[in-house]
Amino acid sequence: MEYGCIGEKLSHSFSKIIHSQLADYDYELCEIPKDGLDSFMRKADFKAINVTIPYKQAVIPYLYSISDTARKIGAVNTIVNNSGKLYGYNTDFSGMRALIKKQGVTFSGKKVLVLGSGGTSKTAAAVAESLGAAEVYRVSRSGRDGAITYESALSEHIDSQAIINTTPCGMYPNIGVSAVDITLFKNLGSVTDAVYNPLCSELVILARQKGINARGGLYMLVAQAAYAVEKFTGQTVTEDKIQSVYEKILRDKKNVVLIGMPGCGKTTIGKKAAEVLGKTFIDTDDEIVKFAGMSIPDIFSKYGEKKFRDIESDVIKNVSGMQSAVIATGGGAVLRERNVSLLKQNGFTVFIDRPVDKLVTTSDRPLSSNRDLLLRRYSERYGIYCGSAQAKIDASDDLEKNINAVTEVFLNENFSD
Repeated sequence: MEYGCIGEKLSHSFSKIIHSQLADYDYELCEIPKDGLDSFMRKADFKAINVTIPYKQAVIPYLYSISDTARKIGAVNTIVNNSGKLYGYNTDFSGMRALIKKQGVTFSGKKVLVLGSGGTSKTAAAVAESLGAAEVYRVSRSGRDGAITYESALSEHIDSQAIINTTPCGMYPNIGVSAVDITLFKNLGSVTDAVYNPLCSELVILARQKGINARGGLYMLVAQAAYAVEKFTGQTVTEDKIQSVYEKILRDKKNVVLIGMPGCGKTTIGKKAAEVLGKTFIDTDDEIVKFAGMSIPDIFSKYGEKKFRDIESDVIKNVSGMQSAVIATGGGAVLRERNVSLLKQNGFTVFIDRPVDKLVTTSDRPLSSNRDLLLRRYSERYGIYCGSAQAKIDASDDLEKNINAVTEVFLNENFSD
């Protein structure tokens, strides 16, 4: 390996994709067990590497020299092999600063809580201090190594104005959870999450629902990789290049989630839109049938609507963790706010708004199997669809127009993680 990233678990890493777009070299992901780190570092058979969890501190004793920033933080994420001597840097610091700048957040004079106890938490704390924060507290379960406990944070620092999350809480595959209940922080003005998979963590979703400036960690990941490339190659990576790579990866990874009434064309439109966008197509009703081993009418007949909704929620949680997909949801998927929140973690929701007189009833849709039931569902759900959607298309009888409308609203979205 000449260039790459070392860590314990890298199966969901974006680093290889990012480096392939930033530089012209082969970049490998190298999973190393804890008992294999010593031999790998002593052999040092590489030109330059990135370092991720859990080795950002463990690699330091093997280095000939480390940068002042890395020394202050006590963590290294970039190593360059110069004639057999290993030099360590921390480009996470610059990446985090770039993310906060992009987010439009100011820390001057503010109290900041940094959730986590690892190397990234120390990086985030150093960034907050460098941006003029009046008080910075690292928060961990144990409260060791200079951190405070979560109990202390909730009892003594509930007036904090900014939160930076560096824990893996809410990271794929354990999506849908948050390290803290942000509703308890009444003065909170910003939330920054280092988690990039999912694109919008539970913490970010909840913050945005409260009107708080919140952003996920994908831009930080791209920016720190760009600064690592500069160390690897000696070449400059411009901000425009960082933004371009960020947007490309975000569009590739982000799901398109189609919501709307039964019979509005979500499945037909979704399949074709997936082909146009180069994404996988997923129909949650099909996944429910696979999960339950029986048809949807049979689920309703045997178990009732609540059981069906429970199964639907389990399926939605599973598909919400996937990326680069077009997801067609069942007509009632939006009835549970939790489903919508999960779907937005990796997805952009589009309401397929077909006029009610154009909707067709079919016997395989138990809650809209005749015209009266369909009209009742339409009346009950229309406002929910509008409130759940990040974009709406007025569906016509022309399939190509509908497909183009979906792809255009997705590609023209003002993207941010």
